[in-house]
Amino acid sequence: MQLGMIGLGRMGGNIVRRLLRDGHQAVVFDQNPEAVAALVAEGATGADSLEDFVAKLTVPRAAWVMLPAGAITEATVKTLGGLMARDDVVIDGGNSFYKDDIRRAAELKGAGIHYVDVGTSGGVWGLERGYCMMIGGDAAALERLDPIFRTLAPGVGSIPKTPGREGRDPRAEAGYIHAGPSGAGHFVKMVHNGIEYGLMQAYAEGFDILRHAGSEDLPEAQRFDLNIGDIAEVWRRGSVVSSWLLDLTAGALAQDEHLEDFSGFVADSGEGRWTLNAAIEESVPANVLSAALYARFRSREEASYADKLLSAMRKGFGGHQEPK
Repeated sequence: MQLGMIGLGRMGGNIVRRLLRDGHQAVVFDQNPEAVAALVAEGATGADSLEDFVAKLTVPRAAWVMLPAGAITEATVKTLGGLMARDDVVIDGGNSFYKDDIRRAAELKGAGIHYVDVGTSGGVWGLERGYCMMIGGDAAALERLDPIFRTLAPGVGSIPKTPGREGRDPRAEAGYIHAGPSGAGHFVKMVHNGIEYGLMQAYAEGFDILRHAGSEDLPEAQRFDLNIGDIAEVWRRGSVVSSWLLDLTAGALAQDEHLEDFSGFVADSGEGRWTLNAAIEESVPANVLSAALYARFRSREEASYADKLLSAMRKGFGGHQEPK
C-alpha cells in the first residue's frame, strides 16, 4: 500500500522505513531536503513541495502528518485540505490536542476528506519494536488503512494472552486499536502520556531516596551505601515494578550512575497539562499526575538527581535532548 509522510524526524522517518521494509510504498516530504534524500536512497519517492507531494500520491490518497503539535501541523492540515479530494485521508500522527482533531475532522468532512488521528507511542525504538497506536476516525477510513497500521504495530509477539479476551477486537493484542471517532485517538494518547509522567516521577523519586540512603543526616547504623545500578537491574528481573521505563533507567545508570551528562532540566510537551485539564473538566481527581507535572515545573529552577533520572528516561525512550 502507498502512504505519504510529511515530517521525517525521529519518528516520521522511521515509520517510513518500517513500511518500506514490509513492501509498502512511500512518498515523503520535509522542509529539510537532506531528510528527503536519505529516504529516497532507501526506496521512497521524494517530493519538493506539498503540491508535488499530493500529485505523487495514488488516488484515493493517504497523507500522514508527523510534525510538532501546534501551528505547523495546523497549517499543513489546512493546506492538504485544499489540495486533496473527496475520499482522501489526512492522518495526524503527532501529539495534537484532541479538541483540535474534532474541529479539523469537521472542517475536512465538508470536502469529503477523512481525518484520522493516531496517538503514536514507540519513540526512537519504534523502527525495530513497532509502534503502539491509538486511532480515532471513521471505521471505513481505518479499514482501508489497516495494512499500514498492521505493519507499523508491534504485533502479538511473545506477550502472553490476557485471559478473558476471547471474542474481542484482536487488533488490541497486535498493538493498535480503533479508539473511537475523531479525537479519541489523541485523547487516549494524551492520558497515556499523563500516566507516563506519573510513572517516571515515581521511579525518579524512589531512586533518589535510594541514592541518599548514606546521608550523614542519618544515624550511622541506618546508613547504606547502595549500588543504584544493580538495584535497577535486579528490579527488571521478576519484580512487580519491572517495565520498559525501568529498562531504560537501568541502561542509563549502567553507563553513569551519577548521571553527569544530565542537568536535570525536565521539559513537558503538553500532554500532561492537557490530561489534567481533562481531569478537571470531568471532575476526576488526579493527584499523582498533577504532582508529576508540577515536579517538572520545579526541575527548571533547581535540578535534583531525580530530575536527572527523568531526563535520562526521556532521552532513552524518545531521544529527547535537554535544552542548552
